[in-house]
Amino acid sequence: MQTHELTVTPEGAGQRLDIFLQRNLPRFSRSRLQDWIKGGRVRIDGAEAKASVALKAGQRIIVEPAELAPLKAFAEDLPVPVLYEDETVIAVDKPSGMAVHIGAGTHSGTLVNALLHRFERLSSVSGPVRPGIVHRIDKDTSGVLLVAKSDEAHRALAGQFSGRSVEKTYLALVFGLVRDEQGRVSTPIERDPIRRTRMTTKSGKGREALTEYRVLRRFERHTLLEVRIHTGRTHQIRVHLSSIGHPVAGDSLYGAPKCDLGRQFLHAHRIVFTSPAAGERVTVISPLAPELEAWLSGPL
Repeated sequence: MQTHELTVTPEGAGQRLDIFLQRNLPRFSRSRLQDWIKGGRVRIDGAEAKASVALKAGQRIIVEPAELAPLKAFAEDLPVPVLYEDETVIAVDKPSGMAVHIGAGTHSGTLVNALLHRFERLSSVSGPVRPGIVHRIDKDTSGVLLVAKSDEAHRALAGQFSGRSVEKTYLALVFGLVRDEQGRVSTPIERDPIRRTRMTTKSGKGREALTEYRVLRRFERHTLLEVRIHTGRTHQIRVHLSSIGHPVAGDSLYGAPKCDLGRQFLHAHRIVFTSPAAGERVTVISPLAPELEAWLSGPL
């Protein structure tokens, strides 16, 4: 991989080495950069350095990336409820806390690992790391997710997502009392330039995004919403609701107060699509996760 050379500017003086690298080499994750620092692949003025070292203006940093071992998913015997299945597509009920596929820092325990154990055939369009995966939901979001059995079905479903004919409806408990009975948020979304794990709407730039919501129930300090998204941006519901002052309960990344829920209150409740097998519209519903139902019965 290409060696990277950086010079610390006056603006970068005083920053930690790992923070400076994350901001100047955003294509690499912070954990990967820290691994390279620990492995002696990052040098300041010719000497190895710790991730926490404070930088000085004018210092020269050399980063020698290490090649990553190719990732490939493997089968694991993990329980995942199936809500719907036909010749071409599977709709599963993903639990909160389960990542959809393997990646940096996650090599097992994912939905893909479970799918490979249970089904003989999955589409290969998304490659060996994400077999069958047409779309994703966040690790801490529960609910319905579609999986393609064949490449033909995968392309058909992907076309429906890109053509916005798939209807995706979520249930979200948000902090605060939402004033209007219904509303919409259409602010563009982009990755936060400072905190790379977050998305943001603050600049008014980024990718087009549309979220609609309506109030289902009001509590003393929270509001239960039905949310429909017309685009599929990363963290779309979470960042859009936070941008209007109502972060999803339990979602500390986007400003929600601490609570004892242990996860974010966001659930992929319903999806409507056209089956590639029958050519007919199919509606799949995932009941609200038990821990979320229980939390609604508490003091909100």
